[in-house]
This record gives sequence, structure tokens and C-alpha cells, in this order.
Amino acid sequence: MKPFGGQNLTQREKKNNYRLSRARRIVENAFGILVSRFQIFGKPLPYCPNTVDNIVKACCALHNWLRIIKSSILEHTMDFEDTENEHFVEGSWRQLPSDGLVPIPRHMYNHSSQNARQIREKFADYFMGEGSVSWQARMIH
Repeated sequence: MKPFGGQNLTQREKKNNYRLSRARRIVENAFGILVSRFQIFGKPLPYCPNTVDNIVKACCALHNWLRIIKSSILEHTMDFEDTENEHFVEGSWRQLPSDGLVPIPRHMYNHSSQNARQIREKFADYFMGEGSVSWQARMIH
């Protein structure tokens, strides 16, 4: 999903962009940890999407099991967002070299569909209403 653009964003737009950015970091964190922990993700997987889905699910299950039996192994691995002090600390997985996660190319054009813009508007409304969290205002600058 594309964040709101421009210089003079409203609080609603800034909060939406922050929450989208936070969601992206969580996804990057999850896959970054998988890449750092399981060698199979060290390079692009030459399998069909269904097989890749099963590999990812198996590695997630194994990762969760390893956390249960030896939780200290993941200390400082994940990104951490200190909402009290408005500070973001990158996890150690970000320093590990890998060519497994290939960036998705950006579209040649910069236009979102009407449907995509409507969905973004609904998320922005949600983040300002029932989906609001107490610390989100402190995290936008």
C-alpha cells in the first residue's frame, strides 16, 4: 500500500503513514529473521509458489518451537520500537549479508487505483478511530 505523499500532511495522514511503515517493518523483521536463521532463504527459492508457502510455514513453525525451547537465542535479533522514548532500534538480522530477499520492482507509473486509494482512506479512518493506539501520536514527527 502506498503512503500519503506530499509535504503538508494532516495528522490523520501522518498517523496512517506511520502505521503503514510500522506494519512494513514488522513484515521485514519476520522475513529478515527467517533469512538469518534458515539457510534456505539465503538465495531466491527456485520452487513453485505453493512449495515456497509450505517452506515458509515449516520454518515459521520451527522458529516458534526453537523460541519456546531456547528463547534467549533471539535476543536483539528483532527490531524494537521504544514507544515511550520515541526510539527505533534495528535488529541484528539487518546487518547480515543476504541475497535471498530480492526487492520487488516499483511500478513505472506513480498512480494508485481508485480502489487502492479508498482502502487507504478506510485504514486512515480506522487508525484515527477504533484502531488508534495511545502512543501513535508520539511516534510521528
